[in-house]
Amino acid sequence: MQGIQLKNALKASAQSREVFADHIVVEEPLEIRIWDKKIQSYLPLSVTMRTPGQDLEMVTGFLFAEGIISSKEEILKVEAQGQHILLLKLSPKISTQRLREQRSFLSTASCGICGKSHLGTIQQHSCYFPASDSPTITLDTLLQLPQKLRNQQSLFELTGGIHAAGLFDSKGQLLYLREDVGRHNALDKLIGKAVQDGQVPWRENILVLSGRIGFELVQKASMLGVPIIVAVGAPSSLAIETAAEHGISLIGFTRTDRCNIYTGASRIAEAPILMASKIAPKEA
Repeated sequence: MQGIQLKNALKASAQSREVFADHIVVEEPLEIRIWDKKIQSYLPLSVTMRTPGQDLEMVTGFLFAEGIISSKEEILKVEAQGQHILLLKLSPKISTQRLREQRSFLSTASCGICGKSHLGTIQQHSCYFPASDSPTITLDTLLQLPQKLRNQQSLFELTGGIHAAGLFDSKGQLLYLREDVGRHNALDKLIGKAVQDGQVPWRENILVLSGRIGFELVQKASMLGVPIIVAVGAPSSLAIETAAEHGISLIGFTRTDRCNIYTGASRIAEAPILMASKIAPKEA
């Protein structure tokens, strides 16, 4: 299966030692190069560590979430050079020089904003904005979403070491799912699939994440007008602030019986009213 390798490991306990073949998720580099018409050559845009598979989807999602392209038609040509390099020709209206000024060319599997040359270029202007009052989802349906995502994670089932991003409708039906060793890569692949299928914006859908919620994931989601983000893990302070700024409902620490709603509670029908004994002080 693509994205998985067998590696020998020693299973050790106080009682025994056993050599076995373990399923390990693959992590390999992918370099994105874009054609520069002025110098008639390909120049590096970014290098990321990813799980091979759906590379074009990942690159499409990455370019869209970065605000570099606004549709799949702006990617004029894609050519693979070996297993670790993608050569792209973009629409002539996209400035290669501007892209190179805004980014250095290294990112990792865990960081969707590594490589940004300065903080002013991190927060892109969203292409879309969620509706202020829709969709709504019942609390019972929301609490089931992470387990529904987990049930469809074929690579996680084998390796236990891969992230997932899934798109659901407000009734809790899974529409798309993508997995990758990197959290932001999984979301890029999901975005790229939707962009290629012409299924954007996501104003009526719920994004479900298998891990924690960092700023870069909320920022990417905001580019598609995502109204609700649900995650198994914790949000960062900047993720919460960005969600509030973009009108996104942000839910973390989601379990089958409870969750933490950080922003946009009005979209969660039947959400209990909590009487908090400790409330964070307002910032000066």
